[in-house]
Amino acid sequence: MSTILSLQNLIKTFGGLMAVAGVSFDVEDHSIVGLIGPNGAGKTTVFNLITGNYRPDSGTVIFARRGITNMPTHKIVQLGIARTFQTIRLFQEMSVLENVLSGCHCRMRAGLFASMFHTPGQRKEERLAVQRAMRELAFVGLDEQYTNLAKNLSYGNQRLLEIARALATEPSFLILDEPAGGMNTQETQDLMGLIRAIRSRGITVLLIEHDMHLVMEVCEKLVVLEYGAVIAEGGPEEIKTNPQVIKAYLGAEDD
Repeated sequence: MSTILSLQNLIKTFGGLMAVAGVSFDVEDHSIVGLIGPNGAGKTTVFNLITGNYRPDSGTVIFARRGITNMPTHKIVQLGIARTFQTIRLFQEMSVLENVLSGCHCRMRAGLFASMFHTPGQRKEERLAVQRAMRELAFVGLDEQYTNLAKNLSYGNQRLLEIARALATEPSFLILDEPAGGMNTQETQDLMGLIRAIRSRGITVLLIEHDMHLVMEVCEKLVVLEYGAVIAEGGPEEIKTNPQVIKAYLGAEDD
């Protein structure tokens, strides 16, 4: 397998706080990798450094053999990285379909003139975008709700809508920030199948998740953070029995 994403000695501070302390790890193409650790370990900050929401103080992010450190977020999306957020960020007053269409936008080529005058090329592009959006809604199981307002969906379905919108950007790499947050047991089980189905489309998945059952079931590799630094890396079985990981999650009695 080839490496699709490589983080090299990323450092990020906020004021005097070291949020990310020299993080390095690789993600293999077509894999499912979990980034785990206690609350405040720096996981979402690492995601924000990958996607351009934050700029690192030092270190390098390489995606598909191309340096993307400090690249604007919209350029990173165009290169093929999409994400969802820990806190749902949908257009609540827009329809389910319109939300997914907003993801299609980054691949549309019609300029201002074509949009203003509804040229044949622009109308065709709009039709294709609607078809693509509906395919992604069907993929996550929301196609029958396409006319509903996003705010009227259940919390679990809003999570799925975020995933559909991210997929509409045609990514090769998908970052999921706590996708099972707020989901019930059955929804979480269905999500596991969805993540595997995303990978079967040739899309690499990197996720943060506190649901350890989900992480252990779907991830082939886990990277564990504590206090902004990588303390362990390996397969689920290896990580499960790692004393340093157990201590980070459960604490340890003083000797």
